[in-house]
Amino acid sequence: MTSKTFRSGALGALMDEYERAIRDLAQVVQAIGQAEFDRIRDAEAPDEDCRSIRTVLNHVVRSGNGYVGYMRAALGMPHENAGVTVATPKEAIRQMEQVARQTELTFEGDWEMPDAVMEAAKIQARWGPVYNLEQMFEHAIVHVLRHRRQIERFLQGNPGR
Repeated sequence: MTSKTFRSGALGALMDEYERAIRDLAQVVQAIGQAEFDRIRDAEAPDEDCRSIRTVLNHVVRSGNGYVGYMRAALGMPHENAGVTVATPKEAIRQMEQVARQTELTFEGDWEMPDAVMEAAKIQARWGPVYNLEQMFEHAIVHVLRHRRQIERFLQGNPGR
């Protein structure tokens, strides 16, 4: 096993795992050609974001930008969400890496943020719940994992709703 540098603190651990989740998804995506990327996998999916690998990855990128925006707003930091759309597997990977970079910049130098500060940051999600900073970050990680799994199922011919 090669040596790896780990960030310190709870936020550092979350950032390490977020990068890992994005890297794992990128590994799946880099092997996909354009036709596979665009192919409709589940035409009956009630959520239009779940019909092809392309729509799933557009959703992942948009959501990732939203999560970092929520976290930056909770910390009083500016964030510009450009509403990016990805058209190719390579662009999807680049945009996911950009989301990770923006998240990293949000917490750079503050990996050991005290629990009280993370808990005090209340984030009202547009889908209903109120999260603290740590919970929103955890949600961002699991979101990537769930959609990596969805894409892996698509590639095996199973839309798996």
